[in-house]
Amino acid sequence: MGFVAGILLGSAAVSVTDRPTFCASCHLIAPSYESWAVSTHREVTCVACHVRPGIEGWMHDKVWVGIRDTIRYLAGTYPDAHNLQAQVESDICLGCHRHIARVSEVAPRDLPPPVKDVGLIMSHRKHMEAFKIRGQGEGCTTCHAGVVHDRPIKGYPIVIPRGHVSADDRPWYPDHPEGSSLRMRALSDCFRCHDGKTVYQGRVLDRKCETCHLAEKIAAFL
Repeated sequence: MGFVAGILLGSAAVSVTDRPTFCASCHLIAPSYESWAVSTHREVTCVACHVRPGIEGWMHDKVWVGIRDTIRYLAGTYPDAHNLQAQVESDICLGCHRHIARVSEVAPRDLPPPVKDVGLIMSHRKHMEAFKIRGQGEGCTTCHAGVVHDRPIKGYPIVIPRGHVSADDRPWYPDHPEGSSLRMRALSDCFRCHDGKTVYQGRVLDRKCETCHLAEKIAAFL
């Protein structure tokens, strides 16, 4: 009887702790919950992205990390909300977005405005292959880290990768405090790799506009 009661109690606890509202009960996570609640991923639960599937992923990402973070919080060694860092595995992203590896991103239907207006050329497949070869733990969130927990910039309708904010003629700066992890993440852009110095497969990743844009779309800017 006690064994059955333990299983039922454990199942109930798992169900409760899987809810985004449970995550939001921690005041450090509350800002992340609030940004998630108005994001394009608001129908996707926290654990769907932050806990890998399978018993090993569940034991590490939910049980072990949960216990570790609780101890850090009680000990007062937990980072503040602007310095939280979490890695979401690319395989989790691709579980829903597998089609992105074969979508032609030159097609206007595949791009949100105002990106489609500048004829973006960007192959997710090639970038994922390059990240794998580089072996530095890069993946979907290298470019899309803020898609759930950040806000659109400069009137964009949705959160999209920052492009080249470091060379933008319309300066934009995030609300996150100076020196914080979230601020540095928000200011990271395509020139992080396409800096005119980085070499990949024997070629320098240049900063030319035509590398990422259709020439006829940006002729007025060249």
